[in-house]
Amino acid sequence: MAKSSLWKWYGLALVVLVLDQWSKHWFSANLSYGQPWVITDFFNFTLLHNTGAAFSFLSDAGGWQRWAFGAVAAVVSVVLVVWIARLDKGKTWEAVALALVLGGAVGNLYDRMVLGYVVDFIVVHYDRHYWPAFNIADSGICVGAAMLILDSFRSSKSDEASAS
Repeated sequence: MAKSSLWKWYGLALVVLVLDQWSKHWFSANLSYGQPWVITDFFNFTLLHNTGAAFSFLSDAGGWQRWAFGAVAAVVSVVLVVWIARLDKGKTWEAVALALVLGGAVGNLYDRMVLGYVVDFIVVHYDRHYWPAFNIADSGICVGAAMLILDSFRSSKSDEASAS
């Protein structure tokens, strides 16, 4: 990929990172821990700290998970930087997806390494059924991963069509 177009994808990752860190800082400064700020009957902001991985997996494991998850996120981030750099010029959808995942991964990596936990604050629920709290970084990772999955279906269909 040309260097000029390469930097726009790293720039998108940086935008995700900055929005993530700014929002985490703002909610940390303006909400009391664990006290919901109700927006609707199904959505609120609640400041929470996650020492585990997704869905608080291994959050009570004693501290080693901070370094293990940090190492995994660091390796994944390096792989994503290289992957973006090696993409063909016309792979815009894939580049956007990878940039979203990269920005989210670095945002949560920063929290984990500097704070010892990931700051979460977005809570969606129905009645008493709550989705685990998440943040902008998690959203970037999920949207980017979904885009990559969709892209894999598009790619396999175009491969089948060209093989016919």
